[in-house]
Amino acid sequence: MNNRLILKSLAWGIALTLVLLPVIGVLNGWFAADRWPVRYLKVDAEFNHVSAEQIRAATSSHLGTGFFALDIDRVRASIAGLPWVERAEVRKLWPDTLQVRVVEREPFARWGENRLIGRDGALFAAPGVESIQGLPRLSGPDDRLDDVIDFYNRSSRLFSGSGLSVNGVALSDRGGWTLTLASGAEVALGHEATMERLQRFIDVLPRLQAGRNGGFERADLRYSNGFAIRWQGANAPPSAGGKEKRT
Repeated sequence: MNNRLILKSLAWGIALTLVLLPVIGVLNGWFAADRWPVRYLKVDAEFNHVSAEQIRAATSSHLGTGFFALDIDRVRASIAGLPWVERAEVRKLWPDTLQVRVVEREPFARWGENRLIGRDGALFAAPGVESIQGLPRLSGPDDRLDDVIDFYNRSSRLFSGSGLSVNGVALSDRGGWTLTLASGAEVALGHEATMERLQRFIDVLPRLQAGRNGGFERADLRYSNGFAIRWQGANAPPSAGGKEKRT
């Protein structure tokens, strides 16, 4: 009796194996990949910085396993690893199509010499950074990235309506702030009461510029009760009041 049960169980096991093995083989790409191949690749992308050729190259090595065995997570990871790709969405469309949607990174500013800041606030490196024009230039320690972005936004709002605009922000290792304006002028702010000092400077700047043909080249606001300005074409920087105690 026991032998008959054993033989019956063994027969059922063999039968299930014969049924499941082809299914498992197809799903894992062990065989029959050419019977259900992926024939078409549909790509939805902006193609500003990422080309169709790059996306095709990132997916091609995964397509040989066939439709069922194609691992979309691995395909997604390969595409997401391309420079300029922020996010990739991948799905299979029966019976033979792979659909890919690529969202490119949108740079907000340059960070240092060879990196960019995305609109999401993340740092990334990409080829051709040095050729990108029109982005503000920010710099500082990497762990102060959020502070530098916030400082840029706040100082830009203060200059709004003044006819001047902020083109760069630098934070030194010692914590001192320096602004670069679109005109090329520099504004040294130090590390204390920076927004208050900048607001006072912006308030009085129209009166200081009255009657002058050009703007200023550099403003040093690191004084306890005033600032110093070097005007365009001036040989010496006249001080605009206050003590010369730097803070």
